[in-house]
Amino acid sequence: MTRFEGKVAIVTGAGSGIGQATAVRLAAEGATVLAVDVDEAGLDVTAKESDRIRAHVADVADEAAVAGTVRAAVEPHGRLDVLANIAGILRTAHTHECPTDVWDLVLRVNLTGTFLMCREALPHLMETKGTIVNCASTSSFFGHPWMAAYAASKGGIAALTQSLAIEYAKQGVRVNAVAPGSVQTGISANITFPEGADLSLLSRIMSPTGPGQPESIASVVALLASEDGKHMTGECVRVDGGTHA
Repeated sequence: MTRFEGKVAIVTGAGSGIGQATAVRLAAEGATVLAVDVDEAGLDVTAKESDRIRAHVADVADEAAVAGTVRAAVEPHGRLDVLANIAGILRTAHTHECPTDVWDLVLRVNLTGTFLMCREALPHLMETKGTIVNCASTSSFFGHPWMAAYAASKGGIAALTQSLAIEYAKQGVRVNAVAPGSVQTGISANITFPEGADLSLLSRIMSPTGPGQPESIASVVALLASEDGKHMTGECVRVDGGTHA
């Protein structure tokens, strides 16, 4: 497929996992992709997957870095068509023991980072009638123990997505989100739980078909960002292997 031929895309969190798979998928379908992450080594791996992918090291939680990121995508090509906000972090804690700095960090990267990228990209996306795909989570809608900060950030992303979809619909910008369930990524592989956590509570958020692969989420991002999703905006599409069916 060549659904993104001639299009320019930014993908954050592209150094690994869902972001990496999304950058590779969009490039495979013809997009010129600026792959963004704080992980330079991971970006080098991503960039080797396609000559359409260019690595750009930046922190989405840094306002100046976000402005530089969008410039880096737009200036060489004169346009921006797709923004995929995949960057995110996860920290766990018993909520009554969660330090404020952990709460602030998770909200800053996940929610404020998504907002900053959207804010900076929107003027360019209005020119091209482009698309935004954010990365929410099943924790946006269903309780995930020990993940209060993460769930709050992802619930905020779902709400932000709907607000932007309505605000910019008449300007031709579509804004959607994916809400992955359990997916085999670096975040999930390295997750630790607080001492005394009752791990039986995790069964309610595990897919009956097992964890998904990043490529499965990337395929939905590509659908939402492409003309095949042209009648979709303000949606938050669960990709969770039937966890909450």
